[in-house]
Amino acid sequence: MTSVLILNGPNLNLLGTRQPEVYGRTTLADVEASCAAHAEKLGLDVVCTQSNHEGALIDAIHAAKGVHGGLVINAGAYTHTSIALMDAVASVELPAVEVHLSNIHAREEFRHVSYLSKVAVGQICGFGAQSYLMALDALAHRFTIS
Repeated sequence: MTSVLILNGPNLNLLGTRQPEVYGRTTLADVEASCAAHAEKLGLDVVCTQSNHEGALIDAIHAAKGVHGGLVINAGAYTHTSIALMDAVASVELPAVEVHLSNIHAREEFRHVSYLSKVAVGQICGFGAQSYLMALDALAHRFTIS
């Protein structure tokens, strides 16, 4: 069974309570449970990881090579600042789908820049927790056409 690493960055551990008007009331545990159930329907296995630390996220990406078939990554604010995360994703040569709960292109201008989009196979944003399920669908489709 193909495995997908779902990687969540800083402050996503606060989902459900942090700015619910922007990010919704769904918790990270809810997102992870939904992803696991959806992945099972797609014939995928998922491993979910969250860290507020850039180095830990990079280590998780590096460790994914040879273990997972793809990545779903919501790097939070690191999306807009981290060349190191971009380089890590590029270095493992796994298809990565960038995910955001809110529509980053409809928010503050600094959020319009995504370093990850330069190395991701696609970006899904603005659909709340559903964005993760859409990313899993996209990867499952990619795995069947590869």
